[in-house]
Amino acid sequence: MIEGSVNAAYEAVVRLPVRGPAGETRQIDAVIDTGFTGFLTVPPGLVEELGLLYLTSSQAVLANGSEETFDVYGITLLWNGRPRFVDAFVSNTTPLAGMRLLDNHRLFIDVVSGGQVTIHPNQ
Repeated sequence: MIEGSVNAAYEAVVRLPVRGPAGETRQIDAVIDTGFTGFLTVPPGLVEELGLLYLTSSQAVLANGSEETFDVYGITLLWNGRPRFVDAFVSNTTPLAGMRLLDNHRLFIDVVSGGQVTIHPNQ
């Protein structure tokens, strides 16, 4: 199970340990974004810090309907205590956890400031 909380801006946030190819680890706070169909977004500074491996570039449609091209890097995160290698779009925003990351899981959010966020694997 992964736990987090709802912040004062009513964003559901989870803390995720992420790791680069050399094994260096950082903790990131990612906002759960049910409108984002990818795995994860990370800021450019994290890509540099962890020495992430470039995979490709990909286009995505943003919430405002515009299309943008993003660089995609590989990153390992600890998900339910196990390493999981995923694609991470690079964006100058708060890290986002998308729906592909939540695939085959149940998400519960107590939508009040300070409310609990839990992600459970389907059994």
